[in-house]
Amino acid sequence: MRITFLGGGNMANAMIGGLVKTGFSASDIAVIELGAQGRAKLRLAYGVRCYEAVSAVALDCDALMLSVKPQQMREACTPLLKYLKQQLVISIAAGLRLADVSRWLGGYGRIVRAMPNTPALVGAGITGLCALPAVSMAERLGAERILQAVGSTLWIADEYHMDAVTAISGSGPAYVFLFIEALQQAASELGLSPAQARQLSIDTVLGAAKLAAQSDETAGVLRERVTSKGGTTEAALRTMAERGVKEGFVAGVLAANIRGRELGELLGKDG
Repeated sequence: MRITFLGGGNMANAMIGGLVKTGFSASDIAVIELGAQGRAKLRLAYGVRCYEAVSAVALDCDALMLSVKPQQMREACTPLLKYLKQQLVISIAAGLRLADVSRWLGGYGRIVRAMPNTPALVGAGITGLCALPAVSMAERLGAERILQAVGSTLWIADEYHMDAVTAISGSGPAYVFLFIEALQQAASELGLSPAQARQLSIDTVLGAAKLAAQSDETAGVLRERVTSKGGTTEAALRTMAERGVKEGFVAGVLAANIRGRELGELLGKDG
């Protein structure tokens, strides 16, 4: 599969690194990147072909990854129009709807919308995917193969729910980092060194996530098993409940969902 990336930012770097590690040939990967320094880094790191601008040679591919910023997408789509033939187009720009990207590409229908997250940088991402009706099953499998180079994938039948994917997994790493940050702060206030606070906090989150992933029990049941009556965990959870931690957390995720929908409407407006 020949893949061209439009934009060579952090997520494109992560995906290219994952693709090369999982067996894709660097000679089959191209990047269109305006910055000379960015092109040089990509060539040095991965040995991929780099181009300064859109051209027939650069767009001679099976899959085109739209990896520019959402605010730049409309303008970035214009030079692509005359080169689109049978390529599968995959947009990883947060918030942008399939209908809007299709409109900017002159009504092109073979488009997949993908929402990866930053753990893709270490090969541990999760990507939500949805597609226009014109995308075949073979093309869906191709999109999966590309995104699975940096983690797992999940198909979403109704694009309406892609805002929820963004709120949960797209923004989710920030919620986890906030929790780690809070654990480290508490550890420091209890007299542990910064190094001790970091190791205890991060390893606890890693271990708990791994246990949840490998267990058939719900997160609620696993939580209850750690919570002895009258013990330290119960004291902590009671105080957190009094402060409205869980309710605030859920409200925050719902707010992210609403904001994602607002941004999609804003970015997709004509004019």
